[in-house]
Amino acid sequence: MSPTQLFISGIITISTLLAVDGFNGYYHYSVDQCRFSSWALSDLEYISSYWYNKAEFIRFNSTVGKFVGYTEFGVHNAEQWNKDQAYLEQMRAEKDRYCRGNAQIDINNILTKTVQPEVVLSLGKPSSGDKPAVLMCSAYDFYPKMIKVTWYRDDKEVTGSVVSTEELADGDWYYQIHSHLEFTPKAGEKISCMVEHASLKGPLEIVWDPSMPEPERNKIAIGAAGLVLGLIVTAAGFIYYKTKARGRILVPTN
Repeated sequence: MSPTQLFISGIITISTLLAVDGFNGYYHYSVDQCRFSSWALSDLEYISSYWYNKAEFIRFNSTVGKFVGYTEFGVHNAEQWNKDQAYLEQMRAEKDRYCRGNAQIDINNILTKTVQPEVVLSLGKPSSGDKPAVLMCSAYDFYPKMIKVTWYRDDKEVTGSVVSTEELADGDWYYQIHSHLEFTPKAGEKISCMVEHASLKGPLEIVWDPSMPEPERNKIAIGAAGLVLGLIVTAAGFIYYKTKARGRILVPTN
Protein backbone atom coordinates (compact mmCIF):
# COMPACT_ATOMS: atom_id res chain seq x y z
CA MET A 1 0.00 0.00 0.00
CA SER A 2 1.46 3.35 -1.03
CA PRO A 3 1.59 6.33 1.38
CA THR A 4 -1.05 8.12 -0.69
CA GLN A 5 -3.37 5.12 -0.50
CA LEU A 6 -2.83 5.05 3.24
CA PHE A 7 -4.23 8.55 3.38
CA ILE A 8 -7.12 8.54 0.91
CA SER A 9 -8.55 5.08 1.52
CA GLY A 10 -12.04 5.25 2.96
CA ILE A 11 -14.79 7.82 2.69
CA ILE A 12 -14.32 11.46 3.64
CA THR A 13 -17.40 13.17 5.06
CA ILE A 14 -18.12 16.86 5.51
CA SER A 15 -21.05 17.27 7.90
CA THR A 16 -23.06 20.29 8.95
CA LEU A 17 -25.59 20.34 11.79
CA LEU A 18 -28.28 22.63 10.45
CA ALA A 19 -30.83 22.94 13.23
CA VAL A 20 -31.66 21.67 16.70
CA ASP A 21 -35.09 22.02 18.28
CA GLY A 22 -35.94 20.68 21.72
CA PHE A 23 -39.02 20.37 23.88
CA ASN A 24 -39.33 18.47 27.17
CA GLY A 25 -36.20 16.41 26.45
CA TYR A 26 -37.12 15.46 22.86
CA TYR A 27 -34.84 16.75 20.13
CA HIS A 28 -35.19 17.16 16.40
CA TYR A 29 -32.28 18.07 14.15
CA SER A 30 -31.06 17.74 10.57
CA VAL A 31 -27.60 16.97 9.22
CA ASP A 32 -26.20 17.62 5.74
CA GLN A 33 -23.28 15.46 4.57
CA CYS A 34 -20.96 15.52 1.57
CA ARG A 35 -19.21 12.19 1.02
CA PHE A 36 -16.37 11.37 -1.38
CA SER A 37 -13.30 9.15 -1.62
CA SER A 38 -11.68 10.61 -4.75
CA TRP A 39 -9.86 13.92 -5.12
CA ALA A 40 -11.59 14.26 -8.50
CA LEU A 41 -14.94 14.17 -6.65
CA SER A 42 -16.23 11.65 -9.20
CA ASP A 43 -18.16 9.84 -6.46
CA LEU A 44 -19.39 12.97 -4.66
CA GLU A 45 -22.61 12.31 -2.78
CA TYR A 46 -24.96 14.67 -0.94
CA ILE A 47 -27.02 13.35 1.98
CA SER A 48 -29.57 15.28 4.00
CA SER A 49 -30.99 13.42 6.98
CA TYR A 50 -33.57 14.28 9.62
CA TRP A 51 -33.43 12.93 13.16
CA TYR A 52 -35.85 12.83 16.06
CA ASN A 53 -34.82 11.69 19.53
CA LYS A 54 -31.57 10.11 18.21
CA ALA A 55 -33.37 8.15 15.47
CA GLU A 56 -33.09 9.02 11.77
CA PHE A 57 -36.58 9.02 10.28
CA ILE A 58 -36.06 10.35 6.74
CA ARG A 59 -33.14 10.90 4.36
CA PHE A 60 -32.46 12.40 0.94
CA ASN A 61 -29.56 10.85 -0.98
CA SER A 62 -28.37 12.43 -4.23
CA THR A 63 -27.35 9.01 -5.56
CA VAL A 64 -30.88 7.66 -5.03
CA GLY A 65 -32.37 10.99 -6.10
CA LYS A 66 -35.31 10.97 -3.71
CA PHE A 67 -36.36 10.83 -0.05
CA VAL A 68 -36.45 7.53 1.82
CA GLY A 69 -38.30 7.06 5.12
CA TYR A 70 -37.12 4.83 7.97
CA THR A 71 -40.10 5.11 10.32
CA GLU A 72 -43.84 5.23 9.76
CA PHE A 73 -43.76 9.00 10.02
CA GLY A 74 -40.69 9.16 7.75
CA VAL A 75 -42.26 6.95 5.08
CA HIS A 76 -45.36 9.14 5.06
CA ASN A 77 -43.29 12.32 4.66
CA ALA A 78 -41.10 10.75 1.96
CA GLU A 79 -44.18 9.90 -0.10
CA GLN A 80 -45.41 13.48 0.13
CA TRP A 81 -42.06 15.17 -0.54
CA ASN A 82 -41.24 12.92 -3.50
CA LYS A 83 -44.41 14.15 -5.22
CA ASP A 84 -43.01 17.69 -5.26
CA GLN A 85 -40.76 17.64 -8.35
CA ALA A 86 -39.57 21.22 -7.84
CA TYR A 87 -38.41 20.36 -4.31
CA LEU A 88 -36.69 17.19 -5.54
CA GLU A 89 -34.79 19.13 -8.21
CA GLN A 90 -33.73 21.66 -5.59
CA MET A 91 -32.38 18.88 -3.35
CA ARG A 92 -30.58 17.16 -6.24
CA ALA A 93 -28.86 20.45 -7.10
CA GLU A 94 -27.39 20.66 -3.59
CA LYS A 95 -24.65 18.19 -4.55
CA ASP A 96 -23.09 20.82 -6.81
CA ARG A 97 -24.26 23.97 -5.03
CA TYR A 98 -23.39 22.96 -1.49
CA CYS A 99 -20.98 20.01 -1.68
CA ARG A 100 -18.65 20.51 -4.61
CA GLY A 101 -17.27 23.90 -3.60
CA ASN A 102 -16.90 23.03 0.09
CA ALA A 103 -15.27 19.69 -0.71
CA GLN A 104 -12.75 21.40 -2.98
CA ILE A 105 -11.92 23.92 -0.25
CA ASP A 106 -11.26 21.07 2.20
CA ILE A 107 -9.12 19.21 -0.35
CA ASN A 108 -7.00 22.27 -1.15
CA ASN A 109 -6.54 23.53 2.39
CA ILE A 110 -6.72 20.51 4.69
CA LEU A 111 -6.91 17.06 3.16
CA THR A 112 -3.85 17.34 0.88
CA LYS A 113 -1.62 18.93 3.54
CA THR A 114 0.95 16.60 5.07
CA VAL A 115 3.59 16.86 7.80
CA GLN A 116 6.34 14.26 8.14
CA PRO A 117 6.59 12.33 11.40
CA GLU A 118 9.63 12.50 13.66
CA VAL A 119 10.46 8.85 14.34
CA VAL A 120 12.38 7.72 17.43
CA LEU A 121 13.44 4.12 18.13
CA SER A 122 14.40 3.55 21.77
CA LEU A 123 14.86 0.79 24.33
CA GLY A 124 11.80 0.86 26.56
CA LYS A 125 12.99 -1.93 28.87
CA PRO A 126 16.19 -4.04 28.77
CA SER A 127 16.02 -7.82 29.06
CA SER A 128 16.38 -9.20 32.57
CA GLY A 129 16.69 -12.89 33.32
CA ASP A 130 13.91 -14.67 31.47
CA LYS A 131 12.01 -11.43 30.81
CA PRO A 132 12.20 -10.08 27.24
CA ALA A 133 13.42 -6.64 26.29
CA VAL A 134 11.02 -4.03 24.91
CA LEU A 135 11.74 -1.68 22.02
CA MET A 136 9.55 1.36 21.45
CA CYS A 137 9.05 2.98 18.05
CA SER A 138 7.44 6.40 18.37
CA ALA A 139 6.26 8.77 15.65
CA TYR A 140 5.57 12.38 16.63
CA ASP A 141 4.02 15.50 15.11
CA PHE A 142 2.62 14.03 11.90
CA TYR A 143 -0.44 14.90 9.82
CA PRO A 144 -2.79 13.48 8.60
CA LYS A 145 -3.81 10.86 11.13
CA MET A 146 -3.42 7.66 9.09
CA ILE A 147 -0.03 6.00 9.60
CA LYS A 148 1.38 2.48 9.50
CA VAL A 149 4.11 1.18 11.82
CA THR A 150 5.66 -2.24 11.11
CA TRP A 151 8.40 -4.18 12.91
CA TYR A 152 11.03 -6.32 11.13
CA ARG A 153 13.56 -8.84 12.45
CA ASP A 154 16.24 -9.79 9.93
CA ASP A 155 14.04 -8.23 7.19
CA LYS A 156 11.04 -10.42 8.08
CA GLU A 157 7.84 -8.79 9.32
CA VAL A 158 7.01 -9.41 12.97
CA THR A 159 3.33 -10.04 13.66
CA GLY A 160 3.45 -11.33 17.24
CA SER A 161 4.79 -9.66 20.40
CA VAL A 162 3.76 -6.25 19.06
CA VAL A 163 1.56 -3.80 20.94
CA SER A 164 0.61 -0.50 19.29
CA THR A 165 -1.41 2.45 20.47
CA GLU A 166 -4.04 4.14 18.38
CA GLU A 167 -3.12 7.45 16.78
CA LEU A 168 -3.23 10.01 19.59
CA ALA A 169 -4.30 13.59 18.88
CA ASP A 170 -2.00 16.27 20.28
CA GLY A 171 -4.80 18.84 20.14
CA ASP A 172 -2.99 21.02 17.58
CA TRP A 173 -3.85 19.04 14.39
CA TYR A 174 -0.79 16.82 14.88
CA TYR A 175 -0.74 13.19 15.99
CA GLN A 176 1.57 10.70 17.67
CA ILE A 177 1.71 6.92 17.85
CA HIS A 178 3.76 4.40 19.83
CA SER A 179 4.47 0.76 19.02
CA HIS A 180 6.20 -1.71 21.36
CA LEU A 181 8.06 -4.89 20.42
CA GLU A 182 8.94 -7.55 22.99
CA PHE A 183 12.03 -9.54 21.99
CA THR A 184 14.86 -11.67 23.31
CA PRO A 185 18.15 -10.19 22.04
CA LYS A 186 20.21 -12.38 19.70
CA ALA A 187 23.75 -11.67 18.54
CA GLY A 188 24.01 -10.30 15.01
CA GLU A 189 20.28 -9.90 14.36
CA LYS A 190 18.78 -6.81 12.71
CA ILE A 191 15.68 -5.22 14.21
CA SER A 192 14.01 -2.28 12.52
CA CYS A 193 10.87 -0.19 12.67
CA MET A 194 9.28 0.88 9.37
CA VAL A 195 6.91 3.85 9.14
CA GLU A 196 4.62 4.58 6.18
CA HIS A 197 2.83 7.91 5.94
CA ALA A 198 1.36 10.13 3.24
CA SER A 199 4.03 12.79 3.86
CA LEU A 200 6.90 10.40 3.06
CA LYS A 201 8.13 9.63 -0.45
CA GLY A 202 8.62 6.02 0.61
CA PRO A 203 8.73 3.83 3.72
CA LEU A 204 11.04 5.15 6.44
CA GLU A 205 13.10 2.41 8.12
CA ILE A 206 14.87 2.98 11.44
CA VAL A 207 17.35 0.24 12.39
CA TRP A 208 18.05 -0.51 16.05
CA ASP A 209 21.74 -0.39 16.99
CA PRO A 210 22.22 -2.35 20.23
CA SER A 211 25.99 -1.81 20.24
CA MET A 212 25.65 1.64 21.78
CA PRO A 213 23.65 2.33 24.95
CA GLU A 214 21.09 5.10 24.68
CA PRO A 215 22.90 7.41 27.18
CA GLU A 216 26.02 7.19 25.01
CA ARG A 217 24.00 8.04 21.90
CA ASN A 218 22.61 11.05 23.75
CA LYS A 219 26.13 12.14 24.77
CA ILE A 220 27.32 11.94 21.18
CA ALA A 221 24.30 13.92 19.98
CA ILE A 222 24.90 16.59 22.63
CA GLY A 223 28.64 16.63 21.90
CA ALA A 224 28.02 17.04 18.17
CA ALA A 225 25.59 19.89 18.83
CA GLY A 226 28.18 21.55 21.09
CA LEU A 227 30.87 21.17 18.44
CA VAL A 228 28.67 22.79 15.79
CA LEU A 229 27.82 25.65 18.16
CA GLY A 230 31.52 26.13 18.96
CA LEU A 231 32.41 26.31 15.26
CA ILE A 232 29.67 28.88 14.67
CA VAL A 233 30.90 31.07 17.55
CA THR A 234 34.53 30.77 16.38
CA ALA A 235 33.59 31.71 12.81
CA ALA A 236 31.56 34.69 14.03
CA GLY A 237 34.51 35.89 16.14
CA PHE A 238 36.91 35.58 13.21
CA ILE A 239 34.59 37.54 10.90
CA TYR A 240 34.18 40.25 13.54
CA TYR A 241 37.97 40.49 14.00
CA LYS A 242 38.60 40.80 10.24
CA THR A 243 35.90 43.45 9.91
CA LYS A 244 37.37 45.56 12.71
CA ALA A 245 40.88 45.11 11.32
CA ARG A 246 39.86 46.52 7.92
CA GLY A 247 38.49 49.65 9.59
CA ARG A 248 41.75 50.58 11.38
CA ILE A 249 43.93 53.52 10.17
CA LEU A 250 47.66 53.18 10.85
CA VAL A 251 49.26 56.44 12.11
CA PRO A 252 53.07 56.67 11.63
CA THR A 253 55.13 57.57 14.71
CA ASN A 254 58.53 59.21 14.93
